[in-house]
Amino acid sequence: MSEILILYYSQSGHVRDMAEHIARGVETVTGCSSKLRTVPAISTVCEATQDTIPQQGHLYASAEDLKQCDGLVLGSPTRFGNMAAPLKYFIDQTSDIWLSGSLIGKPAAVFTSTGSLHGGQESTLLSMMLPLMHHGMLILGLPYSESTLMTTTDGGTPYGASHLAGNNNDRPLSDNEAQLCRTLGQRIANITKTINS
Repeated sequence: MSEILILYYSQSGHVRDMAEHIARGVETVTGCSSKLRTVPAISTVCEATQDTIPQQGHLYASAEDLKQCDGLVLGSPTRFGNMAAPLKYFIDQTSDIWLSGSLIGKPAAVFTSTGSLHGGQESTLLSMMLPLMHHGMLILGLPYSESTLMTTTDGGTPYGASHLAGNNNDRPLSDNEAQLCRTLGQRIANITKTINS
């Protein structure tokens, strides 16, 4: 069984919703399973600690989750065209995984949510790809054979799945955005399965 880790940070819930659609896409591929994990918020004023298990939602990720996955999908809301600090903080602590080479040759993909259509979707996706390339992962996007990419008027890029949450973060995932998330999940699952076989 190939396990795809879907690791994300979500503040308003949109990235979490995307992660769950990606997981559904992964689960449609025979021989593949998904594992949803998040990261805790970080304090801006002092050293703070969180319980090891969140009050609600998915469990917090551990280094072992990364080491043991067969594929990885990384998601974050945009912060000025970059990934959010809590996700970067988690990734910045993966030097031991980098030294071990645990992620080399494994497929990876990325997804994001922004408040405005041109609010940094593609640059955020690219910012998440950089550490994955340093880990030696194989970066996957969404090919234009997915016709929704040519017709969507909200989220969706060839770099990965994306969502337009709106100025007030009140727009739910559109049918197009949800479909692109599921397609991304199916794509990474199929490629991971092929590599593992």
